[in-house]
Amino acid sequence: MRILIYSYNYHPEPIGIAPLMTELAEGLVKRGHDVRVITAMPNYPQRQIYEGYRGKLYLTEHINGVIVDRCYVRIRPKPNLIDRLLLEASFVASSFLKALSSPRPDIIILTSPPLLVSLPAAVLGWIHRTPVILNLQDILPEAAIKVGLLSNQALIRALEVVERFAYRTVTKISVIADGFANNLRSKGVPSSKIVKIPNWVDVNFIRPLPKENNSFRTAHHLNGKFVILYSGNIALTQGLETLIKAASRVRHVRDIVIVIVGEQKALGRLKQCCKTWEANNVKLIPFQPREKLPEMLGAADVGLVIQKHNVISFNMPSKIQVLLASGRPILASVPANGTAARAIKKSGGGIVVPPEDPETLAATILELYKDPARVTLLGNRSRQHALQYYSFDQALNRYEELFSDINNQRLMAAVQKS
Repeated sequence: MRILIYSYNYHPEPIGIAPLMTELAEGLVKRGHDVRVITAMPNYPQRQIYEGYRGKLYLTEHINGVIVDRCYVRIRPKPNLIDRLLLEASFVASSFLKALSSPRPDIIILTSPPLLVSLPAAVLGWIHRTPVILNLQDILPEAAIKVGLLSNQALIRALEVVERFAYRTVTKISVIADGFANNLRSKGVPSSKIVKIPNWVDVNFIRPLPKENNSFRTAHHLNGKFVILYSGNIALTQGLETLIKAASRVRHVRDIVIVIVGEQKALGRLKQCCKTWEANNVKLIPFQPREKLPEMLGAADVGLVIQKHNVISFNMPSKIQVLLASGRPILASVPANGTAARAIKKSGGGIVVPPEDPETLAATILELYKDPARVTLLGNRSRQHALQYYSFDQALNRYEELFSDINNQRLMAAVQKS
């Protein structure tokens, strides 16, 4: 099949949606499909166009069998609300022109966020009479409202109209968690339109590695330490101040080290928080190259997932699958009724504590430090759950089954009309 993946983020961006969409595109190519990706010039998480891509309106690359069409975006390092809207608008305009000039696809896979990209994808689907699958990674604008990023009522209403338009016009909506499906059904989306395809992890690439002779541990002076690792986005939904406050409560135990790996500018903001709370047991480390990710995860004793109390059914951290595959237990400071908590509890490989509660988080870190047998047990359960539910091959099978179902439905409809 000729598949068009419409995704704002893609390789070489290191985190978030980019690695997932890159793996999906390349995996579909390996299964014999022709895949083209419409994406932005790489800019995340630094919020500036990467070296080698600057000053270009369009750029086409061939990467591991995938045709990657990169499009201009207007981006600012410290965007306000207007900047964010102009960013999305610039991608909508530039990407639509590129997609329109591309060969007709058999299937369009659209990933959201951003939300406004549903507009050109719907038009493309209508022009080509091509089914559109919306891959929902976050539910917008609800996520932006809950974390305080969006408060303008007129803009909220406008984006809610776009949200309803997207759900109405696409052929199918693939969601990554049950909470997402419940959220959509509460907004009137029929169950027949929703299919659950959890985010995946390459269980051959991300695998349990020993802590001994670990280059990440050696490079960052972590040998002999009990390492609690947070790696990923540092934004409004996380609230990592809770983790730093918890770290200050366990600093009397010299063997415990909290490692936070993230984007350099965001780490700079956390540095002051560490000083304020005298959390001298926190190491702030910039993002690592993707090829070093298994070694970094192998350096940890426990992996962390952090969310604020209001992040419930519109966000599902992709780091959960990655931590499970690494064979490390998960300590999650997340809402008990949220999608993340349900996924971690189901795995049997983690512990969920209340969000924004540094005292309980610190107490649980101490409990795990004192109970290595429990750490080992939880880690083994994590790996087994990842193998059973989150392997990449299973995700590819589900997508191909979805393609087949859509085609069969179209054929049946055509027969009924004739």
